[in-house]
Amino acid sequence: AGLDGAVLVIVGAVILGFLMVLMPAIGQPFMRQITGNDDIAIGHFSTIGYVAAGFVGSAVGDKKKSTEDIKISDKWAFLKDSLLSTALTMVALFIIIAILAGSDIVGKYAGEQNFIMFSIIQGLTFAAGLSIILLGVRMILNEIVPAFKGIADKLVPGAKPALDVPIVFPYAPTAVLIGFLFSFAGGLISMALLGALSMVLIIPGLVPHFFTGAGAGVFGNATGGRVGAAIGGFVNGILISFLPAFLLPVLGDLGFANTTFGDTDFGVV
Repeated sequence: AGLDGAVLVIVGAVILGFLMVLMPAIGQPFMRQITGNDDIAIGHFSTIGYVAAGFVGSAVGDKKKSTEDIKISDKWAFLKDSLLSTALTMVALFIIIAILAGSDIVGKYAGEQNFIMFSIIQGLTFAAGLSIILLGVRMILNEIVPAFKGIADKLVPGAKPALDVPIVFPYAPTAVLIGFLFSFAGGLISMALLGALSMVLIIPGLVPHFFTGAGAGVFGNATGGRVGAAIGGFVNGILISFLPAFLLPVLGDLGFANTTFGDTDFGVV
C-alpha cells in the first residue's frame, strides 16, 4: 500500500488489533451453540472458515442429529476414544502418503528406519501431540480463564477470553475427526481444480487441515449435526486451498516467494 517506517507499523498494528476483537465477536453466536454458554470465544485466524461451516451446517443439516450420537457396534467401541481414533486415522494417512511417495523419498526423512515404521511412528506422534494440546485446553479452562475473568471484570467488564481452536475439540470429538477428513478431501479436490485452472498448486497439509478442519467440523455439527460437520469441513478445505493460492502473489511481492498463509482470515484480509 506504499506505507513504510512508523506509519506502516502503526497501521498494521491497528488493523491486527481490530481483527483480534472483531473475529471472535463474529464467531461468538456459533460458540454459544457449541459450549452452551457465553464464557469463552474462538481466537484463531480461521474464523471465517469456522463461521462458513456454521452457516453451511444450518443450511444443509439438522443439529438434532449430532455426530456425538452416532451408534457404534460394541466390537468397535474402542473407536469412541477420540485420541485412539485420531491415532489410527493419522497412521493410515501417513502410510498411504508414504507408499504413494515411495521409499526413496520418505527415506530422506526416515534415515535408516523402515519407511512404513517411520510413517506409523509419525501418526502416533501426531496423536500424542494432540493429547498434550487437549490436556492444555483443560488447564486453560480450569485455571487461566478464571484468572482472566478477574482482570476483565476490573478493566473491561463483560470481556471474554478468545482462545485457540483446540478449545472446542472436547465439545464434539467425533466432529473433530469428521471435519478433518472432509477438509482434507476438500483440499485434495481443490488441488486438482487449481491444476485444471493452471493456478498455483496448494498441497493439502495434514496439520492445517486437521486443526482448521476439526474446528469447522465442530462448528458445522453445532448447527447442522453430522451433515453439517462433513459439509462444513469440506467447505473449509476449499477455502484454505483457494485463498492461499490467491494470496501467494501478494506475499511474493513482499519477498516471501512461494510462501502463503493456511488460515482463512489472513487470506481474506
